[in-house]
Amino acid sequence: MRQLPRWLPRRLPRLLTEKLPEPPPVLRRGPLRENAFPSRLHDPRMAALLGVWLGIAFGTCFLTGLVSHFMQHPPSWLEWPSRPAWLYRVTQGLHVTTGLASVPLLLAKLWTVYPLLWEWPPIRSVAHAVERMTIVPLIAGAIFQLSTGIANIAQWYRFHFFFTVTHYWVAWITIGALVLHIVAKLTVIRANVGRRRHERAHLAAATMATTTMAGAAPGTGGLTRRGLGLATGTAAGVIVATTAGQSVPGLARLDLLAPRRPDIGPQGLPVNRTARAARVTSLARDPGYRLEVVGPRRVVYTIEELHALRRYSSKLPITCVEGWAADATWHGPRLRNLLDAAMIPADATVRVESLEARGGYRASDVNPSHARDSLTLLATGVNGADLDLDHGYPARLIAPNRPGVLQTKWVHRVVMV
Repeated sequence: MRQLPRWLPRRLPRLLTEKLPEPPPVLRRGPLRENAFPSRLHDPRMAALLGVWLGIAFGTCFLTGLVSHFMQHPPSWLEWPSRPAWLYRVTQGLHVTTGLASVPLLLAKLWTVYPLLWEWPPIRSVAHAVERMTIVPLIAGAIFQLSTGIANIAQWYRFHFFFTVTHYWVAWITIGALVLHIVAKLTVIRANVGRRRHERAHLAAATMATTTMAGAAPGTGGLTRRGLGLATGTAAGVIVATTAGQSVPGLARLDLLAPRRPDIGPQGLPVNRTARAARVTSLARDPGYRLEVVGPRRVVYTIEELHALRRYSSKLPITCVEGWAADATWHGPRLRNLLDAAMIPADATVRVESLEARGGYRASDVNPSHARDSLTLLATGVNGADLDLDHGYPARLIAPNRPGVLQTKWVHRVVMV
């Protein structure tokens, strides 16, 4: 393989910042002319500060999104723990809330920086070219992630792709473009975020002079940079305050904008997929229903025998990938006791299967840490009553620190993998 020239490491920083030759002068009209955007809101410091907050929000969404994805699609090397029982509730609630709060931040950021799309010359250096190349995947990815994420939590599926997998891969593209963009703009970010007060005053005076030269009278009112920041922060705060109640206990009364209330539904719990939608109504109500537990030994229970088993109680939330979470007290036999009756080893993964004939989540694998946890039940009731049909009657899986789509409903078979 041909080796790189020895001088390249020494000259690389200079190549990235070296300005390209000026293009020949042209008559610039419209948005390309000088001072075409005299508004003081198109300020480098405002853009940098909004970028920092947007980067924090996107980074939080990315990391918590990885948690959710790896819980639903665990790689072979990862066994997710069952404790703390509230962990997924926190990470997924944070994921959805910060995603919603990112909407006003992104809109304000785009408003602040869009004049840069018309600057001349279009490319000034290698670093500037890298920055420009990252803009397309960054903006397109951000808009795609936020718009499809909002559609998902509202269960408005008009797109013809599997949301979970697509959302995951576009997140990697977007966060990669964001990292490259930050590297290319690091000098500008440092210069504006860390700017001292007297330097900001000097820049304000220069901006005022430029505005006056452009024909706008200074001090004629309008939204200031501080006003834009306060308006954007207030919008993000209102969104957080009116949506966090779907996952944070005690804030349900403020849950005005979120698509779910955690206390509305059969037996006081929300339902995403009903028995009718899953086409299991007749099967779940069949008097001949049997629960089969298959390991080295095969054990079969009728509904009467299942209810006759020793019952335990677990207070656990149902936490959905759409961001809502609802607390409930479940009762039924412990899953580990059923596994012991079938002589399934303690280190075995088991698959819990639903009466539902088709669907991506009709079965779920339960690793040993969850299957053997004392809080994990094959629940037959909730909040002191038998399960409603839409909550999984005659039996459903309930386990700590686990997404709602993996809390399999209408269970009829448990088998050792």
